[in-house]
Parts: sequence; structure tokens; C-alpha cells
Amino acid sequence: MSNQLPVNPQVAQAYDHVGIRVSNRKISLQFYQRLGFKETYRIPEGEANEMVTSAGVRINLIFNGAKTKDQKNVLLDEAIKKPGITHPAFIIDDMNEFLDWLAKEGIKITEGPKKLGPRRISLFIRDPDGNVLEFNQLLPKEGNNEAI
Repeated sequence: MSNQLPVNPQVAQAYDHVGIRVSNRKISLQFYQRLGFKETYRIPEGEANEMVTSAGVRINLIFNGAKTKDQKNVLLDEAIKKPGITHPAFIIDDMNEFLDWLAKEGIKITEGPKKLGPRRISLFIRDPDGNVLEFNQLLPKEGNNEAI
């Protein structure tokens, strides 16, 4: 008798998108467009859209979020850490160029940049609703293997 759990025969082939709930369609569209996402499709029945970068990275904005005055992230800013997806993480080529752009655009960095493990330099920002976005520059692979 095997102790291994059965594995789904339909293994995920690729990552499609992350859904990000927002409270203001216009403000959120402008913010994510500034980050390089272009709206490619609106999903009226889902109060959502699809946005894609020139590199093919896809997100969906979901436009049914309630506006809150403190814009706290319920998964990251509360003392009790509830299960859930805390943030999407994106790969960029040049952290220094991104830092310069963020400063020029007045987008506040909430954490970083900092080296996370041997493989990446990361920084975190928030969108207008307090959703956390992580950006990573991957470091050269030589000697940077993460142990499992």
C-alpha cells in the first residue's frame, strides 16, 4: 500500500492571471496602465477586465471592491494573519530603473528593495486600494540555488 497521495492528472501547464479586487475602476485602470498593463477585454457580467503587459503577463481587475477609508489590507495589515493570497509578484529586468521610475511617478515603496534569499532583489508597493504588489529582479543563477 502506497503512502503517496494521488496526484491530479491535469497538471497546471501555465499561469494565467491573478484577480485583483479594486474599488474605483478609473483610478485603478490608470494606476495599472502606468505599471505597463493594457486593458484588452472587459467582462461586464463579472464586473472585471483583463489587462496584459507587452510581455504577456496578465491580470484581471475586479471592480466590486468596497471603498474603505484606511485602505488596510485584511490579509497583511491585521495582527491575526488569515489564510489567503497576499499579493502577486512580478519579474522585472532592472530594479534600479524601476526605482527611478517609481520615484519620478511618486509611487511609494512600502518595503525594499532588499535581497530575498540568494535569487532575487524585491520591493513592494501598494495600489490605490492597498493591494500589495511585489516586483523582483532575479539574480544570476551561478551559486544562487535555493535549498528545499
